[in-house]
Amino acid sequence: MTRHIFVLILLAGAAAAQNPAQASRAASTHTFDAAAAQRFASLALACVHKEYPNKISHSMLSDADVAPPRKLTPAFYGCYDWHSSVHGHWLLVRLLRTFPDAPFAATARTALGESLTSANLAQEAAYLNAEGRASFERPYGLAWLLALGQELREWGKSRGPTGAGDPLAAQLAANLRPLEQAAAGRLKTWLPKLSYPVRSGEHSQTAFAMGLMIDYARSTDDRAFLDLLLRKARDYYQKDENCPLAYEPSGEDFLSPCLAEADVMRRVLTPEDFAGWLRGFMPQLPTDGAGPWIEPAVVTDPSDPKLVHLDGLNLSRAWMLEGIASGLPAGDPRLPALRASAAAHREAGLAAVTGAHYEGGHWLGSFAVYLTTGRGLNR
Repeated sequence: MTRHIFVLILLAGAAAAQNPAQASRAASTHTFDAAAAQRFASLALACVHKEYPNKISHSMLSDADVAPPRKLTPAFYGCYDWHSSVHGHWLLVRLLRTFPDAPFAATARTALGESLTSANLAQEAAYLNAEGRASFERPYGLAWLLALGQELREWGKSRGPTGAGDPLAAQLAANLRPLEQAAAGRLKTWLPKLSYPVRSGEHSQTAFAMGLMIDYARSTDDRAFLDLLLRKARDYYQKDENCPLAYEPSGEDFLSPCLAEADVMRRVLTPEDFAGWLRGFMPQLPTDGAGPWIEPAVVTDPSDPKLVHLDGLNLSRAWMLEGIASGLPAGDPRLPALRASAAAHREAGLAAVTGAHYEGGHWLGSFAVYLTTGRGLNR
């Protein structure tokens, strides 16, 4: 894939003149280039094969189910928990597609090849399908697994200098297929039975996962899955009004219930219909060209594994605000406030992705890459 550089200039010239040091720091924060990609890749490479510390969500039926993480889930045992390992591998694939010749590329390719073998993924599928695991990583981790499959497939089909797709990507996508099918099947069985959406700010949230699933279903041309997702999104959200954004965030959120709902609905509705729906759902959005109207969250202890969730919230808010803006017609008067708020959250979120503490370092890089590469903006 052609190398992309995404540069956002988010500070006014007057502010830069008043505080050159701050302007320099902000410019480096908002420039996504090979150096930034190297930093994010390093976070994932440091954890995808790091087994401990580890937090497993493991249902056991007998003594035979007692085993270390690398035996239970041999592809995704690193990065502290299963879902973080999945999107850590997604991060590496996404960056390899974006910067195929970067210094980290060879190491990343080796790491992916070591994890995503056919034997490892067959064991992962068997683990997922075993009795007593119907709710394992549902929906967050399973949705990220589908995103990994989508990324591998697109990378495998991308035309490089030789005119052919990457053979490693094609092989890894084929290896992942049994687990991908198991995850998709689990979600297709679950959604028709889910009478109400889950409006939390953590892993159980329905809206964010549905956004990943809709993108996946469109990319694979799975019309039955897509129709189910679009129908359920309308059932869950189309009649919602006056989302209580002032109640957010809760102290351990990494996803915004209100913004995630709007971000999924822009995938469902036409721009004109979405603009009307958003007026009722988020009437507090300024229409006067105002700057940021929601402030980034503040983390008081980045070494606390729950409190650091708020750094992820700033990153996910940034991409959701950008997504909401992308779903509106050009010239909508709410766009300046949305974009200004997205910029403020982007700056706060990216500044926190340091890797200084494993509690955030094992997962925040994935959120940073999702944001900086504009992954969710592909309708």
